[in-house]
Amino acid sequence: MNNYCMIQNSKTFAFSAENPTGVRAGGSQGGDCTKLRPTVTIHAGETVTLVDAAGPGVIQHMWFTGYVGHHFIIRMYWDDQEYPSVEAPLSAFFGCAYDENFVDRDGKYPVLNSAMMLVAPGRGYNSYFEMPFHKRARITMENRGDKDEELFYIITGAYQEIPAEAGYFHATYRQEHPVQKGRTYTIVDGIEGRGQFVGVTLATGMNGNNTCWVEGEARMYLDDDPYPSIHYTGTEDYFGGSYGFGNDIIIKSYQTFSGLYTGMYAIYGDNREFYNGQQRFLLYHFHIADPIRFENKFRMTLDNMGWTGPRYDDYTSVAYWYQTLPSAPLMPLPTDAEMCMR
Repeated sequence: MNNYCMIQNSKTFAFSAENPTGVRAGGSQGGDCTKLRPTVTIHAGETVTLVDAAGPGVIQHMWFTGYVGHHFIIRMYWDDQEYPSVEAPLSAFFGCAYDENFVDRDGKYPVLNSAMMLVAPGRGYNSYFEMPFHKRARITMENRGDKDEELFYIITGAYQEIPAEAGYFHATYRQEHPVQKGRTYTIVDGIEGRGQFVGVTLATGMNGNNTCWVEGEARMYLDDDPYPSIHYTGTEDYFGGSYGFGNDIIIKSYQTFSGLYTGMYAIYGDNREFYNGQQRFLLYHFHIADPIRFENKFRMTLDNMGWTGPRYDDYTSVAYWYQTLPSAPLMPLPTDAEMCMR
């Protein structure tokens, strides 16, 4: 039976601009039909703490809007570990790395509608990943831009007992603009500890003639395996599609889709030309029904290839996994200027 219908020894909490401490009765005291502090201003160069909660407990849902571009860096710290377990641009964390594009090829807001994340029209970012912690949870947002920005948010969860075997949520950002031609793109490496890989969001930007960019294969290396143990046959195959997401057969046009766990949910650029050269694609694959278990190490790569061989497109990704603590430090982020996403 699902836990939402069970009466449990659990206490709900919610951190927001109106209740920044997340305590009971800590929201606005302005009365009906008032908006006293619906948003928080994050000044240029400033880092603000959105959540600081003593455990045990679990983060259950996060929602953000306002400025939600790559100048904002979200970080999450579990049980007083010195360095973050999550560090990524806010937009890329929610699978929307091309945050300077607001309208897709059809003139609409792109909608990511999965079981784990929702990007709603108008750029409402939602996460439903459960993030358990035993001692403490701390979530911060840094503004690396050169001007002040507004953030609307609410982060909800529950104080409750957490099983000893529960893993800690992790996420890391990578980009290559462009991918080095002839070399595979690394989704994630350097993971140390026991856990399970639960997914990736990917943004790809075409450089030059398209030549069916989805020929690249996904490879997963478990523990000390010298060769991949999990090896997919193509990029569109890994993200749940086939035959160039519809561009290779019958209608010869890409078709977006957004499923529970996989999708190619948005295309930016002119879709009227067959294999138009400058399109951008947003994709995701969440391994929730089939988490990828590892004992001490994990690595994933993705080739950038077309019909004619290796390509040099722009790849941007966030990988998600659960593992034991302590975890290895994440790869440092590129500078803010290096994250130009158009």
